[in-house]
Amino acid sequence: SGNYYNQGEIRKKELEQSCSLLGIPACDVTVIDHRELPDDPAVEWDTRLLATFVLKHVEANNINLVVTFDAGGVSGHANHVSLYTALRYKLFNLFLSLGCHVLMLQSVNLFRKYISILDVPISYLLPGDALFILTEEETEQAKRAMQCHGSQLVWFRHIYLLFSRYMVINSLQLL
Repeated sequence: SGNYYNQGEIRKKELEQSCSLLGIPACDVTVIDHRELPDDPAVEWDTRLLATFVLKHVEANNINLVVTFDAGGVSGHANHVSLYTALRYKLFNLFLSLGCHVLMLQSVNLFRKYISILDVPISYLLPGDALFILTEEETEQAKRAMQCHGSQLVWFRHIYLLFSRYMVINSLQLL
């Protein structure tokens, strides 16, 4: 629930506002608040428990595509890495049998992470299964959605909004 700084309720509301701005209704937003899955950048979540939650959600909602982090978790956040680990654990073959595919957002080094649109030529040259480049309008919408998360907008996230390639370009690979 994003309760690392005891702001779980605030962060849930911010998530709903952000999703609404992106056209995702609140009824389609699921927040898991489980004591064994704490919001903590240093805690790796229990793989089996997380895999169970993800599988139930995929089955209940007839999902055919999951986008997750890769082994680097984009920022090295242990919770992000745990999502990747849970999807690698048993779920991969099960997802395929359900007709669900998994795309992983590729982590890049710090230099590439903060060169924004200048990373496009590099990303074109490197192997990947999908490359998304946002239009100027889509980038502005993504920035507005990020700004809904006011409780998390510390100084370095403002730099992220200005310079991160992830605000403009995302390369993904099939799991």
